[in-house]
Amino acid sequence: MNGPAQSPDDGYERPGGQARIPGPRGAADDLDPGHAPRPLPLSLPPQTPPAPPTPPPSHAVLKSLLGAWALAACSAEETRAVEDHLTECAPCAEEALRLRDAVGLLHPEETLDLKPLLRSRVLEDCLGKRPARIPVPAWASPYDTETARLDALLQDFGDSEWHTPVRLKWFEEERRRSQRTTVAGVIGHLLTVDGLIATALGLDDPLGSQAPPGGPTVRTEYFWGASSYPTTRQVREPWREQGHTLVRTVSFAGRGVAELAVDYGGFALPLGDAFLERAFECWVHAWDIAEAVDYPYEPPSGPHLHRMIDLAARLLPGALAQRRRAGLAAPARGLVAAGAPGRTLHLEIEGAGGGGWDIALDSPGAKPSVERTVAEIALDGIEFCQLAAGHISPEDAAVGQHGDREAIRDVLFAAASLSRL
Repeated sequence: MNGPAQSPDDGYERPGGQARIPGPRGAADDLDPGHAPRPLPLSLPPQTPPAPPTPPPSHAVLKSLLGAWALAACSAEETRAVEDHLTECAPCAEEALRLRDAVGLLHPEETLDLKPLLRSRVLEDCLGKRPARIPVPAWASPYDTETARLDALLQDFGDSEWHTPVRLKWFEEERRRSQRTTVAGVIGHLLTVDGLIATALGLDDPLGSQAPPGGPTVRTEYFWGASSYPTTRQVREPWREQGHTLVRTVSFAGRGVAELAVDYGGFALPLGDAFLERAFECWVHAWDIAEAVDYPYEPPSGPHLHRMIDLAARLLPGALAQRRRAGLAAPARGLVAAGAPGRTLHLEIEGAGGGGWDIALDSPGAKPSVERTVAEIALDGIEFCQLAAGHISPEDAAVGQHGDREAIRDVLFAAASLSRL
């Protein structure tokens, strides 16, 4: 069909593809495209008045936030408000300082950041106010402390640090010896030798029923060679648990247990001295580990160090006699009956844990005598312990000495011979 003819102005498409909306014919916008109708003005939303400023928190509120602020638990706004308040309020500023200092003590248990003596001081203060019903014997306290300090050192070790090489050193047959192992191997060594005390107390031997007879060296070599795999960090838990068990057992055992003999293979020690010996070795090997991982490690507290030095001084006459029997020391100048006064060397240990000891030279059974003192030695306490641990040789020890040179040499070498693997 044919419809009415359409004008170009009636369509929706113009040349060039521009769309046009038709309007009434003759309208200005249709005649002149350059004069399009202006858009209607848009209505603006009503303006809301600004919120009044929030008043600052009151003094009571800010004071209640001081604890959270000291723990860094406040929000950013609360932190600004508290710190602004501290510049104006002296009482709150003093309280904030006390809280911040207190936060410094809220470390996790056994953290390395604590001062070495803090644990002892806290326990001493607590026990002074409320004594323990079952106290740890004084002779077991150094072992309890040194194992705790070593465990704190091990706390944050990663797997790689447990395999850090460590060289154990001791003195034997006139010369220094050493054995290379790892951090885990050192803890295994401590575990097996502590087992001598465990068996003396009737507890389980960490080496089991197949443990070889003998002393520390035999037991350690058996432990190191028992597995084809290197010792790992898994050794820490049985070592620490055994230490807790030993301290707990002697604490409940009563006073007489200190005289119980502990067999070290070639010799024996009373249980009280054995605990001191194990505390000394724990500290020495903790020192070895800390040196291997390049970490500072403090010596024991003065009272504990004094007990360790006293044990070494008491063992010197026997060590000197043993070297004399082996032909490694000069023969006795004059044998005396047991309990009679004999030639004496005075050992003066300086520094923390120091003191003076008179050492019988010719017989372990002789009584030291001030009148028969033939020589004197002065040594720093830490250096004497290094000598007794075999970490320095007698020739390298910085010794103040006076008197019989032969006696001085024999005693220094006897001190070094106290060390072992």
